Amino acid sequence: MVVLLVFTPKLLFADSPLVPSEALVAPPLTLATEVIPPPPAFYRAETQAQDELIPLVQLPPQVEGPSFIELLLPAHTAPVAEAQGADIPSVASTPAEPIVPPPMIPLEITLDWYLNPQHAALLVAREKGMFVRRGLDVTLVSPADPTVPTKLLAAGRTDLALGRQPQLHLLAGKGLPLIRVATLIGTPMAGLLMRNPLANPNGEINLDDVHFGYTDLDGRDILLSRLLANVLTLEKGLELVDARNVHYSALDILREGVVDGVMINHRFLLPRQLADEGVASHFLSVEEHGIPIHDGLILMANRDKLNGKREAIRSLVAAIEEATLWIFNHPEQAWELLAAAEPALDDPATQDAWGHVFPRLSLQPAAVDHGRYRGFEQYLLDAGVLDSITPLERLAIDLGALTP
Repeated sequence: MVVLLVFTPKLLFADSPLVPSEALVAPPLTLATEVIPPPPAFYRAETQAQDELIPLVQLPPQVEGPSFIELLLPAHTAPVAEAQGADIPSVASTPAEPIVPPPMIPLEITLDWYLNPQHAALLVAREKGMFVRRGLDVTLVSPADPTVPTKLLAAGRTDLALGRQPQLHLLAGKGLPLIRVATLIGTPMAGLLMRNPLANPNGEINLDDVHFGYTDLDGRDILLSRLLANVLTLEKGLELVDARNVHYSALDILREGVVDGVMINHRFLLPRQLADEGVASHFLSVEEHGIPIHDGLILMANRDKLNGKREAIRSLVAAIEEATLWIFNHPEQAWELLAAAEPALDDPATQDAWGHVFPRLSLQPAAVDHGRYRGFEQYLLDAGVLDSITPLERLAIDLGALTP
């Protein structure tokens, strides 16, 4: 496109006088431009190639009624509840409630004696939190008298009590609802501790004015009675001596010479204590004088109330097993833990006894030796201590078994 601009200039001469001139009128501007409008749209579409045409999409006819999504929704939707009288807060203004731990299950265990190394598994489980981790709040109670624990247990005034297998056979034969649920020490711990041997240097035994002590009924009616019968070869040996209940005073009366001997359940403790005070003693172990091997320390429950505490006692026994294994793996650390937890135990005699006691702890406290319990029951029946046999299932139970 060519645009021609035509101007007609007016010559100005230098010698023309400087007088005002009239305004110049610009000539009209003529554009030699031809504007061609674009072709219509239908013309462009017709000139495109056939394969360049955009296909037309035909929409389906509109269907009256609910849509597909609406058919999947419930027919009636509940209206959204709105807070009345107040706006719904978007940010919580108070902290969430703390998570409350489950309640602890209380269990009271009445001991058979003052705290001593034989109770190590219970003390370690308590101090190392093995009871707490199982949801148990365990309390250990020392009795006022060695004969009290089984009485409290039979009356339902304590959850569990410590004792000995001979004691269990004797009391169950008398009708008390006691049952063994765990073994803490699986060997005999009892014996007759005497100031002087029964026999003199000539081998003669003189029972005139002989006094023996005991701390509980099984110590008198089973252990002392049968030991004297076996040693003296007299079936009624107990009737030939003066036997008296010394309760917790075994050490004192032996030191003072009030009695000639005492049937004790802590063979590794009292002899050393007497020796430290300059008193010589002689010890007769029961298993070496005709009395069958038995469990030296057991945990008993009330048979009539066992079902309500079965799961808690099962957890307790599991904690005792864990504590016993830890003691075997770390005997020196275990003693340090006992001495720190119970300073009354931290003396030379108790520390010396520790080395003899911990190897006798039961590594499988829940397990029951059926032959041992049946055999001991038969022994007492044959000796005339019992009038009838108590079935094993009423004497001992393994809470860890599938069918206890």
